Amino acid sequence: QVQLVESGGGLVQPGGSLRLSCAASGSIFSIYAMGWYRQAPGKQRELVAAITSGGSTNYADSVKGRFTISRDNAKNTVYLQMNSLKPEDTAVYYCNADRVRTTTRYGDYWGQGTQVTVSS
Repeated sequence: QVQLVESGGGLVQPGGSLRLSCAASGSIFSIYAMGWYRQAPGKQRELVAAITSGGSTNYADSVKGRFTISRDNAKNTVYLQMNSLKPEDTAVYYCNADRVRTTTRYGDYWGQGTQVTVSS
């Protein structure tokens, strides 16, 4: 069984920074891509950023130039450095592991979510 454990959320003032981490654990052979999604109240879940095992990245237009995603393949861990935060970044942030291969399964997994609140 695969578990994704997120950390790093919290309350920050506009213009501030936060760093999210997500570690995948279990009998994992490989993970194709890891990423972060977010969901604000009353809105659909949306992709924030994703990174493949080869290092290719994809960002939502709204976070380009402010957020940076990185990954440690050896630790099955993904990070999201968020700078110049805005109130509209307020949401629950979810970690995703895409196309995870384990000893018994091949599929996607989600973390439990971590709250990010940007407010003065």
